[in-house]
Parts: sequence; C-alpha cells; structure tokens
Amino acid sequence: MGIVDIVDIVDIVDSADTESRINTLESLLSLADDQLEQLNQVVFRQQKQIDLLQAQLRLVWERVNAPLAAEPLSLREEIPPHY
Repeated sequence: MGIVDIVDIVDIVDSADTESRINTLESLLSLADDQLEQLNQVVFRQQKQIDLLQAQLRLVWERVNAPLAAEPLSLREEIPPHY
C-alpha cells in the first residue's frame, strides 16, 4: 500500500463522513421544518382564540358600563324591593 492508496482511502472516508453529516443535517432540517409548521398552527389557533376573547370582553365591558351611561337613578329606585 503506497501513499497514493492511503490518500484515496482518506478521501473515501472523508466523502462518506461528509455524506453522513449532510444526511444528518437534512434530517434535522426536515424535523425543524415540521416543528415550525406545528408551532405556526398553534400560534394561528391561539390568535383566533385571542381575537374571540377580545370581542367577548368588549361586549362584557359595554354591558357593564351601559348602566353608568344611563340617567342616574333616584335613591328610592336604589332601595331593594324587600324594604
């Protein structure tokens, strides 16, 4: 086995190692893409839920504050009916 044969073996090993590393990186990239898509779906659903909750809160706020905007009640109207 001469020097040329050793260089050829090193090149083959380096090539196989590089290909293995590329395959590993491609697998990791694919996994990261899948996880990113799942996270995007979660964020999308959460944003829809936040929008719905904000709309509901706005309605509740309007209902709570509606009597405050009406004419002030007399003290007699504020007495509970059992008195």
